[in-house]
Amino acid sequence: MGKVIIAALVLGLSGTAWAQKKDCAELKGEIEAKIKKNGVDKFTLDIVDADKQAEGKVVGTCDGGAKKIVYKRG
Repeated sequence: MGKVIIAALVLGLSGTAWAQKKDCAELKGEIEAKIKKNGVDKFTLDIVDADKQAEGKVVGTCDGGAKKIVYKRG
C-alpha cells in the first residue's frame, strides 16, 4: 500500500510541473537562441493561438497550451 501512495505522489507532483504555464516570450527567446546556435540567421517565430492555422512548423507551446510558436525559415 505504501508503494501505491508514493507512486501517486510522484505522479501528482510531475503532473503539477506539466500544468505550469511557460511564458511565451521566454520560450520564444529560448527557441530563437537554439535556432541561431545551429547557424540559421533568416527565420521568423510567431506566437499564435493554439487553435489557429499558421504557415510553418510548430516548435513549441506556451501559456499552458493556449498558444503555439510557429517557425518559418527565410
